[in-house]
Amino acid sequence: MFEVRDIHSYYGKSHILQGVSMNLKGGELVCLLGRNGVGKSTTLKSIMGVVKPKQGSIRLDNKELIGKEPYEIARLGIGYVPEDRRIFRSLTVHENLLMGIKNQKNSDVKDGGWTVDRVYDLFPRLKERRGNKGNHLSGGEQQMLTVVRTLMGNPRLILVDEPTEGLAPLIVKDVLEMLATVRKSGVTVLMVEQNFKAAIKLADRFYIMSKGQMVFEGNKETLLAAEDVRKNYLEV
Repeated sequence: MFEVRDIHSYYGKSHILQGVSMNLKGGELVCLLGRNGVGKSTTLKSIMGVVKPKQGSIRLDNKELIGKEPYEIARLGIGYVPEDRRIFRSLTVHENLLMGIKNQKNSDVKDGGWTVDRVYDLFPRLKERRGNKGNHLSGGEQQMLTVVRTLMGNPRLILVDEPTEGLAPLIVKDVLEMLATVRKSGVTVLMVEQNFKAAIKLADRFYIMSKGQMVFEGNKETLLAAEDVRKNYLEV
């Protein structure tokens, strides 16, 4: 469904991603783990076309994405939730959701795709706050709104960067439940996360990065058994 193969990305002369490869199957939730500054966010930005890889291949259903602009990649079915939660703070929750609607619909999403009514059914907290402006929401509610607004474009794959960053433990639980609901809807999720305890509860498979390269790939059982990997490459 989705494949990244041997991509190399730079910031100026700094070689950030050094041959990164990964793949996702439809409907998976895959987590990319690693310490600060190893290239996790750059991987998402490279997929989305915000950072232009100098070499390699990124394919969604065998369609090459490298060389395309971010808006073209979005139209092909990839949604991006950046770490800084770019909601429209002066707009209401309802208005933010309407801003996420695109004309095309993704037939692979279960139950005919995402609508405002469906969002309110699945995420009643947003329905309760539909008239609240973005700057009146809690951090967890803003994160939920950012993810769900991205879903309004009916992406096949959603990239989520550090969804639990800076949130209290109780709110982290709500965000993880939201992402589990997204996965059940049929949307594939690639999540960058540093919170190992949160990630291990949610993801189907894991990749770990160090210094711009992948150093581990496996499922929950494999990662839990790899004590040396966790000790060397994760903040746990």
